[in-house]
Amino acid sequence: MDEEKIRSILEREGIDKEIKCPEAFAISEKYGISKTDIARFCNTHGVKIRACQLGCFK
Repeated sequence: MDEEKIRSILEREGIDKEIKCPEAFAISEKYGISKTDIARFCNTHGVKIRACQLGCFK
């Protein structure tokens, strides 16, 4: 997915520097974005993923 779309979605959801794993899962479902795309965006843009479930996001 386009990085700008992910950035826009995270901004709309109030995510800036940190996201909790359940929030990432919910955004993935709500917007049809793969968890991998969310993780990749977060890793490359310095957004920390907290309270990770099952090591899905690193």
